Amino acid sequence: MADAIVIPGGAFGPGAGMLMYVAEAVERRGARVHRHWWSSDPEDAAEPGVEGWVTSEVAPLVDSVGGRPLLIGKSLGTNGAALAAERGLPAVWLTPVLTLPWVAAALAASPAPFLLVGGTADRWWDSAAAARLTPHLFEVEGADHGMFVPGPVADSLDVLTRMIAAVEGFLDDIDWPA
Repeated sequence: MADAIVIPGGAFGPGAGMLMYVAEAVERRGARVHRHWWSSDPEDAAEPGVEGWVTSEVAPLVDSVGGRPLLIGKSLGTNGAALAAERGLPAVWLTPVLTLPWVAAALAASPAPFLLVGGTADRWWDSAAAARLTPHLFEVEGADHGMFVPGPVADSLDVLTRMIAAVEGFLDDIDWPA
């Protein structure tokens, strides 16, 4: 059986928002989902030390699961890109903090495929970097860090629907789980 590990952002746990739907998509493919909860808050989520903090938090779960799990991370959790690169793990990175140079560098070093999901109104997103880093990209014009777009809430729900379709398409493209 395949495994996936959900790494939350800083504001909500691993069962909230976009993470909940992506986890459901992988469960429907027969995977076991393991959700990580932060043991504390990082001292400063925008400083280089956060990458080591995220790795120290998530690596024990990756070790306990074993094999080659799919990583699913949101925002703060995308600092786990270094761990994914080091271990050659495929990933889905939701609203990655691409403006942090160590996150972009870790993604560039990854030998495994990954999907980047982001919006052009997110201050942590870098469209040009995302396009250079991976062919697996879901970008929404005007979407913010929560992937909300201006206008009626239904428009943001449409973004969520399209995002899940992009995740499922990515998993099909990489034949996950094999």
